[in-house]
Amino acid sequence: MAMVFSKVLTADDIENGLSIPGCSLGQLPDQEGLTMSMQVHDRNGQDWTFSCTIKRNDSVGHFLSVGWNKFVRERDLRVDDKVTIHEEAMKKQGSGTWIKVEVKRKIRLFGEDIWADV
Repeated sequence: MAMVFSKVLTADDIENGLSIPGCSLGQLPDQEGLTMSMQVHDRNGQDWTFSCTIKRNDSVGHFLSVGWNKFVRERDLRVDDKVTIHEEAMKKQGSGTWIKVEVKRKIRLFGEDIWADV
C-alpha cells in the first residue's frame, strides 16, 4: 500500500473541503474547474464518493479540492485529526488500484501521545 497524501486537518479542511496539493497526486490536468469523483473506501470497507475539483492558487499552484462533508459529519472529524490517503492494489480483480482513506486522532494515554483510528 503506497501513501499518496497525509495531512493534519485544519478548520478550513473540515468546513470547506480538503485541499490536496497537485504535487502529491502526480500530474493533474491543467483545467481549472474540472470536476471528477474520487471513489474511496475506509478501514471498515465502507465506500465513499468524494466530489473533486481542480483549482489554482498562486501560493501552491494546482490543487485538488475534495468535497467530503458527509464523510466529515459521519466520522465526526475534528481539527488536528490526521487523514491519510493510500493507493493499494486490487486483490480480486487482478489489476487496478483502490483508494483508501484513513483517519486517526491523537489521544494522550498514560502521558504519551498515540494515534488511534477514528
